[in-house]
Amino acid sequence: MKQLSMILMIALLFSACGPSAEEKAAAEKAAAEKLATEKAAAEKAEAEKAEAEKAAAEKAIHETAKTKIALFAPLADLPTLSEEETAQVKLGQMLYHEKRISKNQDVSCNSCHQLKNYGVDGQPTSSGHKGQKGGRNSPTVYNAYGHVAQFWDGRAADLTAQAKGPVLNPIEMAMPSEKAVIAVLKSMPEYVDAFKKAFPKDKDPVTYQRFAESVAKFESRLATTGKWDAYLRGEDNALTLDEKKGLIAFADLGCTACHNGAFMGGQSFMKLGSVKAWEDQSDLGKFDLTKKDEDKLVFKVPSLRNVAKTAPYFHHGKVATLEEAVKLMASHQLGKDLKDEEVSSVVTFLSALTGDLPPDELTNEPTLPVSTAKTPKADPN
Repeated sequence: MKQLSMILMIALLFSACGPSAEEKAAAEKAAAEKLATEKAAAEKAEAEKAEAEKAAAEKAIHETAKTKIALFAPLADLPTLSEEETAQVKLGQMLYHEKRISKNQDVSCNSCHQLKNYGVDGQPTSSGHKGQKGGRNSPTVYNAYGHVAQFWDGRAADLTAQAKGPVLNPIEMAMPSEKAVIAVLKSMPEYVDAFKKAFPKDKDPVTYQRFAESVAKFESRLATTGKWDAYLRGEDNALTLDEKKGLIAFADLGCTACHNGAFMGGQSFMKLGSVKAWEDQSDLGKFDLTKKDEDKLVFKVPSLRNVAKTAPYFHHGKVATLEEAVKLMASHQLGKDLKDEEVSSVVTFLSALTGDLPPDELTNEPTLPVSTAKTPKADPN
């Protein structure tokens, strides 16, 4: 009996000592696993919440961007050409690249408006006869067919009028007269035949007027469509999220007051420095043409299509970067000093306005007629 009591006491003593080491370790492991599970669940919930908030924010950007496009339109499809018009385009393409209608036979339309370089030469002002520099930056020829007028001051009503100017300008191509231009063209039978094919109803089609019309007809085919047009036609994924943010910033800043429509500009004239005075007044713009005080510092609003490819900027070509151009416009036209991140956002959108160049058949230099013994020689003077 005494021995049994002792055994019971020992058993009670062991039971009072608590769980074994193995049991304790198992309990700790279970607690840790529970904590880890709860932590993982909390992190997953937080991640899902963040993802949902991000998705909601992105959706808001997508939806807001759509509300900003009412003032814009995609470029319309170019009209189908007749047989005569096709011949005019081909003739115009040759004339666009023709250097022999410059005094020293070393300058063509393409010299300053390079078709493979988005219609510009990348210079502040272009070099002409004897290396002389023009007074204003050469704007891109792409999409110019849709502008309200040509040149920075609008002195040419259309592309035909514009084509007549540089050839006779003493700083640019420097030909002495229209008669001299026609003498060059008539000296080459291939050109005479090309003019007859382009204007079959004319008794004598090789005229300065028909020359200009042919160049203009060619330039009227120089359209550049791209992702911006696709977006405007309903392809929501054509623009990235950042490009849409830039669109919203562009619109909210007020840039659309001047840069709107299918051509993102080119439809109006505005005073440079309408809110904050423009410091450089060495070129008074349209005033030099009209002599009207209200035209001082008035210039044609440039198109923003392909603007990321057409530096340097403004009529004087003195601004090298698009970022600086955006800052200046915001300050002088809108009275706003932009932060770097705002500038970057707008530039991201403007870069999305870069279109695709036309096919090589339009942008390559064609085979030109061969000179004859009657073709006038180059005059370097």
